[in-house]
Amino acid sequence: SHIRHAWDPTKSVAQNLAEMGLAEDPNKAVPIPKKKLLGMEVESNGREQGKKIVRKPYVVNEMEYEASLPEKKSNTLSRDLIDYVRYMIQNHGENYKEMARDEKNYYQDTPKQIKRKINVYKNFYPEEYKDFIASLKLEKMDVQ
Repeated sequence: SHIRHAWDPTKSVAQNLAEMGLAEDPNKAVPIPKKKLLGMEVESNGREQGKKIVRKPYVVNEMEYEASLPEKKSNTLSRDLIDYVRYMIQNHGENYKEMARDEKNYYQDTPKQIKRKINVYKNFYPEEYKDFIASLKLEKMDVQ
């Protein structure tokens, strides 16, 4: 959006980007130094980059600021995975071998894969997991 606001439609792409302090061709912006090959020196193409005037430095500054902001954590699990894990825990407790043989194990997960999915659920929703386990214990006490 910063580039869009600073863009001048009367100028070329190269001129617009140069005014903003951005590179049109990343290979020219950060040249790869030539290396010696088998004792022979390879000469560079002799082009020297002249200093370019940046007329719109605020574009780069705004983009750098935006990039420095911390990311929002939007990690969530799918509703299907949550239901799957809750079903397995509710019916089998912590018996992963029995979970692997369950008919609802559509993807034929191994006991280790099921355990990993349960641990992911525990890490993503620790409070919800604790409440779920507590409700299971209450159900067992009510049944007995």
